[in-house]
Amino acid sequence: MDKWLYRASVVLVIVGLLVSIYMTVYKFTGNEGMCLGSGDCSTVNASRFSEVNGIPVAVVGAIGYAAILAVHLFENRSALLRQNGTLMIFGMALAGFIFTVWLIYVEVAILKALCPFCVTSQVAMTVIFIIAVIRLVRNPQV
Repeated sequence: MDKWLYRASVVLVIVGLLVSIYMTVYKFTGNEGMCLGSGDCSTVNASRFSEVNGIPVAVVGAIGYAAILAVHLFENRSALLRQNGTLMIFGMALAGFIFTVWLIYVEVAILKALCPFCVTSQVAMTVIFIIAVIRLVRNPQV
């Protein structure tokens, strides 16, 4: 396993998790002071696209990032994850990336507002996906 890719992925997952937690707090409190810089956070956060079946997108992100982090952290401690962890991370990162592409489309084409925290999470998930592809190619599952 390439330790650099592993570490980079873990750092990006932690960044994504922290941003998702921050945005979850923002969603539930509505504290406009948390929206640093532009007011686009408010636009994105108040839109109908900020929830999936009543669940805030930030919560979905936090759960996804936490799941990816858990597999990373236990990848070398469990026989199941040692054998399938790279593939599991790829699958979760693929799902997260597809969701990210949808969210980017919503922000750019529909809402015409870019939340800097959302963009941070979107960049993190995109790079996590790229790293997951590289790891999978270098270490294909049997």
